[in-house]
Amino acid sequence: MGTEPTETARLAVDETGAPPEAPRDRLDARDLGPPKPLKNTLERLAELDDETVLIQLNDRAPQHLYPKLDDRGYEYGTVELDAAVVTVIWRP
Repeated sequence: MGTEPTETARLAVDETGAPPEAPRDRLDARDLGPPKPLKNTLERLAELDDETVLIQLNDRAPQHLYPKLDDRGYEYGTVELDAAVVTVIWRP
């Protein structure tokens, strides 16, 4: 059966220390081949306001994304759950 997307997002936000009450946006990159998860995530972040937390669902940890998030001043955490590898990204 698996974990529902909203439950997956809640679990990931809780584990990463992202602001729990912040608005959330979700990007499912599990079926995208490289470099689309990286490109789509950075484009989505550019569209969001600073209060919104982005929750990226992927099939693996986005190793190439981390340095780009660091360069842009984001905080993030990745959690491996049954349903997906979830990276939560937010502004400090």
